[in-house]
Amino acid sequence: MRISPKYDVAGGVGDLWTELKRPQPYRWPILFASCALTGLGLYPFFKERVYPPPPKPDIVYLTTFAPDRTDAEIIASNVENQERKDARQRLLDAQIEKRREMYRALGQATGIDTDKMEAEIAAEKAREEAAEKARIEQATGGAGNDSADDRSE
Repeated sequence: MRISPKYDVAGGVGDLWTELKRPQPYRWPILFASCALTGLGLYPFFKERVYPPPPKPDIVYLTTFAPDRTDAEIIASNVENQERKDARQRLLDAQIEKRREMYRALGQATGIDTDKMEAEIAAEKAREEAAEKARIEQATGGAGNDSADDRSE
């Protein structure tokens, strides 16, 4: 398929060559400026980088438990871990309660009714828990298991 004759490139190249051959004082600066503007327009496309996806990680499995542990050792380990978890939770609860006491003292010093605020917060929390429980019951068709609630507390 031939390109339309109105898009003849030879005429444009011939005109450019004629202008470059003609001795003018500004021909080299104009040529440089033309090339610079063209290069500036194309620079963002050449600068673009395409990064390949990272290689898949090498997975190393660590065995932290002896494979020949007895059931008694497993139970003892679980009890010990649960005691550590409970101690950590008690420490966290104590820190939270200490922070609440500090805020209560600050509120009482500034004249804020902290008892009323705590009652509002407790009521809001109870509403949220009831709404969450209703949402779960609706999603499960009322076949919710109460033992799941006991495990989360």
